[in-house]
Amino acid sequence: MWVYEKKLQYPVRVSKCDPHMAKLLMEQYGGADGELAAALRYMNQRYTIPDKIIGLLNDIATEEFAHLEMIATMIYKLTKDATIEQLEKAGLDAHYVNHDKALFYSNAAGVPFTATYIQAKGDPIADLYEDIAAEEKARATYQWLIDLTDDVDLQDSLKFLREREIVHSLRFREAVEILKDDRETKKIF
Repeated sequence: MWVYEKKLQYPVRVSKCDPHMAKLLMEQYGGADGELAAALRYMNQRYTIPDKIIGLLNDIATEEFAHLEMIATMIYKLTKDATIEQLEKAGLDAHYVNHDKALFYSNAAGVPFTATYIQAKGDPIADLYEDIAAEEKARATYQWLIDLTDDVDLQDSLKFLREREIVHSLRFREAVEILKDDRETKKIF
């Protein structure tokens, strides 16, 4: 189903060690509106969505996994050279105690990822509106992350991710209209 290219969807560069920013980025790694939740939500919803929309959900889920890889790379690069004192100052001491510098699916507050983040109602239009909301919340979070760093290299990658959230939201909005039109079409039996 997938072909993995051994490169990121978009280059990730950081100009300095910044464990605090890494902690904030964990929101997009393992948070409720992060990339993992989105990828799993869309992959799951594709099984109860009309055939016309399955490809869209599969495509966006796949891209969300690519975004997850980018976020993981950012967190890694921001913490790989951090001292224990820097991790402690950034509020990552509990993370260090439990995981060293390994990535772990949690949000910025350190709350572990949970399947309760993954919504699926079974009604295609309700699910797509949920997906639109998820994309818009992710877009907003990326903007706030951009606002919180002065690292122009990191901002560049975050801006790319923010723009992809906008595209995904638009695609889901188009899918809603397709399903609404389909629902209103007279059926001949």
